[in-house]
Amino acid sequence: MREPSVSRKLKLLCVFAHPDDESLGAGGAIAKYAREGVETYLVAATRGERGRFGDSGESPGPEAVGQAREAELRAAAHELGIKEVSFLDYQDAELDQADPAEAIGRIVNHIRRLQPDVVVTFGPDGAYGHPDHIAISQFTTAAVTCSADAAYEPAQEFPPHRVSKLYYLAWREATWAAYQEALRNISTKVDGEQRNAVAWPDWMVTTTIDAGHYWKHVWRAVRCHKTQMSIYKGLAELSDERHRALWGVQEFYRVFSLVNGGRRPETDLFEGLRETEEKSGGNAA
Repeated sequence: MREPSVSRKLKLLCVFAHPDDESLGAGGAIAKYAREGVETYLVAATRGERGRFGDSGESPGPEAVGQAREAELRAAAHELGIKEVSFLDYQDAELDQADPAEAIGRIVNHIRRLQPDVVVTFGPDGAYGHPDHIAISQFTTAAVTCSADAAYEPAQEFPPHRVSKLYYLAWREATWAAYQEALRNISTKVDGEQRNAVAWPDWMVTTTIDAGHYWKHVWRAVRCHKTQMSIYKGLAELSDERHRALWGVQEFYRVFSLVNGGRRPETDLFEGLRETEEKSGGNAA
């Protein structure tokens, strides 16, 4: 299959909470764009230090788990084609307790350093109410705004940068149903209350990406997260057709765009940017 090309090096930055969020959440889109020539970057808030560690249920401790999961993330990033992986160095399960000004400043530094055209993160629902997911959504959204502000002082190492488009992950009911069937009842308990997966209504999904040619890259990336495979065992039993269905469609909500708008559904996170670059014939500031 001949890979499509782009007129310049567009840049995509994904900001997530844990290792494996990138593969399970946006792996298809990342793999697609990386192989189309888009520079793809990942910022992970934590190393998943309090996540599972294999089938035994016994943990060697947060530091060892974090080291293992960082290595797994880097292997998954290689499979997806991510150019660079960075960490915010927060502890797993404590991100919602981080100092907001500090966390936002760290993300602003990455945005200004990398100068992405498009930023992707979790929605305000945190997918299934996960506090770390909700926190990284809030911090990233604020950071995108602060990055463009020349008066923003906590991140003066790099010049201001204006992101053109911001997106949230926005899975429809059908996508969640497929994951629930393959994995388990995806939920989390917070302050004594059970939080379950939240599906986005069809009319709220602004952007649907066809990544059907790249599902194998995503599945290989998911399998890199070996310490988590006790959760993902059901995935290994799926047919190729089911894997393609899981990883081959990516759904997003366009939070804002400086280059396009309207109700017409998008099929490209970079819609409006490719046209702008083709007309200008050069790189955007």
